Amino acid sequence: MSTDTDPTSSATSGADETAASSTGAPGTGTRVAAVVYNPIKVDLDAVKAAVARAEGASGWGTTLWFETSEDDAGQGPAREALDAGATMVIAAGGDGTVRAVAEAVHDSGASLALLPSGTGNLLARNLKLTLEDLDNSLDTAFGGEDREIDLGMLEIRREDGSTSEHVYVVMAGLGIDAKMLANTDDDLKKKVGWLAYVKALAATLRDENQLVFRYRIDGGQQRDMRAHTIIVGNCGALPANIVLLPDAAIDDGLFDILLLRPKGVRGWAHILYKVFWENGVVRRLPFADKLPGTENEALRYVKAKQIEVSLKSPEDIEVDGDGFGVATGFRTWVEPGGLTVRVPRA
Repeated sequence: MSTDTDPTSSATSGADETAASSTGAPGTGTRVAAVVYNPIKVDLDAVKAAVARAEGASGWGTTLWFETSEDDAGQGPAREALDAGATMVIAAGGDGTVRAVAEAVHDSGASLALLPSGTGNLLARNLKLTLEDLDNSLDTAFGGEDREIDLGMLEIRREDGSTSEHVYVVMAGLGIDAKMLANTDDDLKKKVGWLAYVKALAATLRDENQLVFRYRIDGGQQRDMRAHTIIVGNCGALPANIVLLPDAAIDDGLFDILLLRPKGVRGWAHILYKVFWENGVVRRLPFADKLPGTENEALRYVKAKQIEVSLKSPEDIEVDGDGFGVATGFRTWVEPGGLTVRVPRA
């Protein structure tokens, strides 16, 4: 992992970075930002030039630069940035970079800014930020304002009995989404982006295996269930105009939980109608609140602050669009206002 400074500004020494305070650049009252970037996802020269323009126009100090690596998606570089005095960390990369930086930043008092890159950009989409406008994204980072949003906390239990704890900003799940990610060809994804998931989805839908599990919501009674998919979401919009969780709000202190239980082709047809037509089109009409929604036994939505799940057999799990291996169960809870993000000034 490497650290450098913007070549268009004066160099910042390692000693000065270490001495930086939490209020700004070393020896000044100027706020300082850091960019944690995925070198595979970004045009570094273009980003550095744009950052130099934005930081100068907004009166920020010299930006610090930290590179992710194959072994560290962003947690380590983000912590280095905070130790160096950054009060805002800009995640420049895909959803994995954003999630990793959020994991390091969320309890630090610093804010997270987004420089979207990649195929998903899930948090940026749900915050309704621009996706392919470098200067606009940086204007939001350096000239915008802070907004507190909810954060998902997740404890995954593995086959060997060990557990690991993570955060997520959009959603985590078992079933169709996790299996689809496991079936996705990474080389094809690099070439055609989200279209690579179509092939993986076709293979996943042929899998008739169900999840068999016990669950407990908000400390209530433990229940048994069979379902094809469980998705726990902090927000609900996906690429390609897909609104998976239409009532999800990123700052309501609640999760929206989706259970898919289709029965054959007809069940999947009901799900597709609900997600693509009702959620994606009808609910966006000006008079949508006056229209009754259809009842659909294949889908069930639940709101909660916490859910615990124990699986009968190990299953793939995904977190913010990335596969996170195989789980035998998980516990997830919402941390209201747990992450501060930069958004356009009102």
